[in-house]
Amino acid sequence: MSLEIPKETWTGQVREVTLGATSEQGGSRKSTITVGGETTLPFLTHEGAIPHPAALAVEIRSSKPEGWSPLLEKAWGEAMNDPAEWAKAAEEAGADLLYFVLNATDSSGSPTTPEKAVEAVRNVLEASTIPLAVIGPGQSDLDNELLVPAAEAAEGERLLLGTCEEKNYRTIVAAALAHNHLVQSRTPMDVNLSKQLVILIHDMGMPLERIVLDPTTGALGYGIEYGFSVMERLRLAALTGDTMTQQPMIVTPGEEVWKVKEAKIGSGVPETWGDWETRALEWEAVTAATLIHSGADIVVLRHPHTLQRLQHMITDLSSSHQPEE
Repeated sequence: MSLEIPKETWTGQVREVTLGATSEQGGSRKSTITVGGETTLPFLTHEGAIPHPAALAVEIRSSKPEGWSPLLEKAWGEAMNDPAEWAKAAEEAGADLLYFVLNATDSSGSPTTPEKAVEAVRNVLEASTIPLAVIGPGQSDLDNELLVPAAEAAEGERLLLGTCEEKNYRTIVAAALAHNHLVQSRTPMDVNLSKQLVILIHDMGMPLERIVLDPTTGALGYGIEYGFSVMERLRLAALTGDTMTQQPMIVTPGEEVWKVKEAKIGSGVPETWGDWETRALEWEAVTAATLIHSGADIVVLRHPHTLQRLQHMITDLSSSHQPEE
């Protein structure tokens, strides 16, 4: 007697979004990345299509960041002193996408000016061949000041510009529209807020095919359960036909993990916590893997070892869940 495995039938589909542009498309990237397109939940290919695996991004900065873990400094070495070299190292490590964050100040403590931001973006583009996200420092006025000229300088590259939040999305969206880029829409862990900001951005004329949704998340043990729930609800809404939740999702587990004590602290902790480096890398890998299982189409990492582990996981799970002929 054969056992029939029950299957869910979905009516909706996640929207496909393509990041980056080749020379034929008006940019300078060697290749592009397309995310989204799913008609089922992660890895359940027996129920629907998953045309594109989750993309793995590496976060780099315009200057060596203060307060980052010595474990990250050990991993990237001198490359952290030069964003172009860091971009090369991240690409060589296997990143699908570079997540380039503009710091508010440079390594000498001087403010990052629009001219410096433009130069940094150009240098990273020249040093790399994969798609690029350019993210502001996280201060509304400064984000606008830096991202607008950066968007103009990289016209046609189909950058992912971020982050668009309710208080400052208009200027960033306008720059993206004017210069053929995409935007990252970020809201604090709430299904309705996520949907509402996508609507507001789309109402400005931004095609839905150029919006990536960031529902935000927490690290393992620090709110990931709530973040997982929100992402799962967004993905279920998308698959059941809610058009304003059908954007691919991006999350930043690297940023979340490396600021919690289990990853950040190497001494003065209980012996049962074990080896610091092992613990920290497990924290990032498990957090990122969990978010991929909740529907993340892009995860932003900080450590190259985590990048390689996630590549193996995605390959193994994708191949082991292929539908039978």
